[in-house]
Amino acid sequence: MRFGIFYEHQNPRPWEGERSEHTLLKNALDQVELADRAGFDYVWEVEHHFLEEYSHSSAPEVFLAAAAARTERIRLGHGIVQIPPGVNHPARVAERAATLDLISDGRLELGTGESSSEAELGGFLVDRRQKRAMWEDAIDAIARMFVEEPFAGWDGEFFRMPPRNVVPKPLQRPHPPLWVACSRRETIHLAARKGIGALSFSFVEPEDAGKWVREYYELIDSEECVPAGFAVNPNVAVVLPMMLHEDEATAIERGIDGAHFFGYSLAHFYGMGKHQPGRTNVWEEFQQNREATGFARDIVRPDQSPLAVKIMQEGLGSLRGAIGTPEQVTGLLRRYEAAGVDQVIFVLQAGPNRHEHICESIELFGRSVAPRFAEGREERERAKAEALAGAAQRALARRSPPRETPPGYVIDEQAEQARAARSERAGGLRERAADLGEEVKRTLQRQSQEVLARFVRGASDEQLERRFGNQIAQRAIFTSMARQFEPRFAYGWEGDIAYELSHHGNGAPPARWIVRVKDGAAQALPDPGGEPAVTFKLSVPDFARLVAEEADPQELLFSGRFQVEGDLGLAAKVPEMFGAQPRF
Repeated sequence: MRFGIFYEHQNPRPWEGERSEHTLLKNALDQVELADRAGFDYVWEVEHHFLEEYSHSSAPEVFLAAAAARTERIRLGHGIVQIPPGVNHPARVAERAATLDLISDGRLELGTGESSSEAELGGFLVDRRQKRAMWEDAIDAIARMFVEEPFAGWDGEFFRMPPRNVVPKPLQRPHPPLWVACSRRETIHLAARKGIGALSFSFVEPEDAGKWVREYYELIDSEECVPAGFAVNPNVAVVLPMMLHEDEATAIERGIDGAHFFGYSLAHFYGMGKHQPGRTNVWEEFQQNREATGFARDIVRPDQSPLAVKIMQEGLGSLRGAIGTPEQVTGLLRRYEAAGVDQVIFVLQAGPNRHEHICESIELFGRSVAPRFAEGREERERAKAEALAGAAQRALARRSPPRETPPGYVIDEQAEQARAARSERAGGLRERAADLGEEVKRTLQRQSQEVLARFVRGASDEQLERRFGNQIAQRAIFTSMARQFEPRFAYGWEGDIAYELSHHGNGAPPARWIVRVKDGAAQALPDPGGEPAVTFKLSVPDFARLVAEEADPQELLFSGRFQVEGDLGLAAKVPEMFGAQPRF
């Protein structure tokens, strides 16, 4: 198992003194240089835009280039670069990646992703409905730019480009290892089907990660694996908060605020918060709301017990991760190793975590933890590569080969612009037809919403309990919800979403409903048991107000009247899966 460190460049307000952006970046480069000497294998740098306080890392290739100049052996990972063409033109991604690979002597790992925060997608006017298709289109083009000489051009739905020789070419051949950001089990399956590494950012326990690893490698060895690139990169990595000290109480004191702010600010920008650019103070809101949102400081206590990634309180996950002593962290890592995880990546630079404490943790990890995993590692990795060689060869045989440029092609600016104009007109006609169909559907949904709102608006809890506390009314709501299911927003996810509705004032047991997503459709049914992926808990009156959009889910959540258990990433995506804008 290999180890990495991960940077969002978190920077809680106020941005001055020790929290200035200048100090933040300089300290991070010192930490990477120290990690290189301490024996860490990777440094991963994210690309985010407009996510104040959560991530000030908008130019990862610049930071990684500076890190390359100050290090010798640590591998430099884009974790990730956003590749929808509206954010980064594929040719620019290929050019920058190849340049970084050359100046680092072939140490680049190219992680990619599509983004999911409204601040970023909306900021670059990227259509959320098409971002997965954009990613698939762009990753294919980028891989071809690395190997085709010249690149034979592209005429896709999302970007068009005539033949050009994209230079420079990377030092690693055929190209640097490819990865994709994963927050859900379904995206890990996608990574396996594309033959690329899975960078999991979902903070899973080792035993849960083990299930994902098994499924990932089964797909790598199946006929479903058709590589996105021209080499297979079979790897699964998980990300954890970390802070080390010989004294557990000191480790918690130094690291738990950073871990909790990481989780809170992540939720803030990915569905649970309202953000006013340049005005919202996320750190201040975190301090005010941390207990109500499951991040109470006093629930993490030093007791020398084995580490769990999450401490559960009131249905929300309070991150702890690898915050503890070297012995505790070693025990946690042994469980990931037994689960088959290939790399564990640590988040040390989070929230208000201090530079000197981060450096002490890096040194202590290199001295007391990393050596315990070094013995026999290269032999195990060699055995793994040999075991997967046949699967990789068969997968690459299914991948379409590099293309040739049409014979006699020469650059002709006028002809290329004319072709682009014709293609754009044809695309515009297709888009207008699709938009018309979507507008009809939205009109019907609005009419249904307005009818429901009239029954809810201004009603008391007692009135709403009488109107919606019975099975007939609830079945009608959940059936309507299932009919509005949008398969493209599920991105291949299948499973159960549970609703537990407590009754107001009459003492009856909660009503439980399941919305089951399977085979591209959704079905509503009374709870049949089993383990749903996510469970929403609230009262019947609050449920009615929420469905009618007469209540703010964030206010219900922070007041404790609305609880979420299970996959928080999936919870944030449920509204758009069923025809609404994401609101929690």
